[in-house]
Amino acid sequence: MFEVIKAGGWVMLPIILCSTVALAIVIERLWALRRQRVCPGNLVSRIWHWANKDELDAAHIAELRANSPLGRVLAAGLMNLNQDRQIMKESIEDTGRHAVVELERYLNTLGTIAAISPLLGLLGTVLGMIKIFTAINVAGLGNQTVMAGGIAEALITTVAGLSVAIPSIMFYRYFRGRVDELVVYMEQQALKMVEILHGERVMETPPAP
Repeated sequence: MFEVIKAGGWVMLPIILCSTVALAIVIERLWALRRQRVCPGNLVSRIWHWANKDELDAAHIAELRANSPLGRVLAAGLMNLNQDRQIMKESIEDTGRHAVVELERYLNTLGTIAAISPLLGLLGTVLGMIKIFTAINVAGLGNQTVMAGGIAEALITTVAGLSVAIPSIMFYRYFRGRVDELVVYMEQQALKMVEILHGERVMETPPAP
């Protein structure tokens, strides 16, 4: 493996760095964007029970805020429960924007890696071709060693760049879709909570998780 990296030239160093960073981001986001961590399914039901038992106090709101990103969004609305419905919604939206930024953390970096990795591979290809034509210009077609080294550098960096870019763009698209899905769910849960607590929906049983 070291010989392959060495044959690819110095361009292999930033490509390896990109692959390491991309792998770390993918692992971290797979953990951070789990649905149960971001949007636990029973929060609105718990709020409904607290409200019915007149237990919707500061301690329960603090517990909710520490629960998850969805919990922070709902807690922001509860902090303005006695205010006008519009004020309550605005506080939820403001906290929701911060939650979205947290969910999208590192995704721009992953997208950048997906974009520049093939360009680094192309750079290595161009450098390899330059090495080949330089060898031909200096020694003619007889210097097979230098020519082979240039061809190897061109091919290895191209393959390495694509090998980093392809999975990076796949995971980038997946995480973007995952964030959109979670944001929609958070909006639905926040709207459900507002409707319940403002008495615009008569509910005989606890809301579904």
